[in-house]
Amino acid sequence: KQLRKIHNMDSSGIIPDIVDVGPKGLVQLSYPSGVKVEPGKELTPTQVKDQPTATWQADDNDFYTLFMVDPDAPSRAEPTNREILHWLVVNIPGNKVAEGQTVAEFIGSGPSKGSGLHRYVFLVFKQPGKIETEKFIPKTSREGRIGVKARDYIAKYNLGSPIAGNFYQAQYDDYVPILHAQFA
Repeated sequence: KQLRKIHNMDSSGIIPDIVDVGPKGLVQLSYPSGVKVEPGKELTPTQVKDQPTATWQADDNDFYTLFMVDPDAPSRAEPTNREILHWLVVNIPGNKVAEGQTVAEFIGSGPSKGSGLHRYVFLVFKQPGKIETEKFIPKTSREGRIGVKARDYIAKYNLGSPIAGNFYQAQYDDYVPILHAQFA
């Protein structure tokens, strides 16, 4: 049953929009607001404004990369900014995200008014080794987030296919202007 749910990634176009092969496992995501991510379910920007906890089936001796991207910017019909990087953590030991190296601080969903539903996609990759990077994007910065391609990163660090994934959809609500105001 869980596998069938994840395969919503096929019917929702995540494959091939972001990756060529879908994940076999599910990333469990819980937000401080109390909502949990179920594949494809609609959530509001208000519900997903704070960093979630993320867990997946992991080996404590391996390192993992966690991505969160929005492929639908500025809209799903015209995704000219594909993809927007919302969160990126590398060198996660097992699934202890807090012990990983944050490359892009978490930002919540901020779809523009009238742009319809956006997909927010989480992907986890098992790293072949430790990733060396000094890059850091604070949550107040748009720079380095727009037009990021997960595929380029996957190729650069030889990450292969995702081992786990999940996604939700969201459209504009009254929290979005508050989120946009945090960017310097």
